[in-house]
Amino acid sequence: MLVTAHGELDACNAAQFTEYVHCCAAQCRRLILDLSGVEFFGTAGFSALHMISARCADADVSWTVVPSRAVSRVLQICDPDHLLPTVESVAETVAVAPADPWEQRRLLQLVSQPCEGFGEQA
Repeated sequence: MLVTAHGELDACNAAQFTEYVHCCAAQCRRLILDLSGVEFFGTAGFSALHMISARCADADVSWTVVPSRAVSRVLQICDPDHLLPTVESVAETVAVAPADPWEQRRLLQLVSQPCEGFGEQA
């Protein structure tokens, strides 16, 4: 499954991003986070990636991140041991990962504006 984010990933939207990715990870066995369009990446975004990493490990989901320059800059400082799985492009991830005939392939895109009713309790 491919999740694409554009714009800013910071304290204002990192929790929504994490929740959305967790929902996606529950529906697949392989997850690609395309952050190549992220122009600003705060430390809350880095924390989100660590939470996503833990959730994927628990669910036995293989995952990778395609970082933008902004994301790479933060990862160089906060992940010097390269523990988070990164690749240069979505094409690289798809090329090296074996095809999974059981996985439904969909393109999902994170929208940073809140949707009506999202997260509201009934």
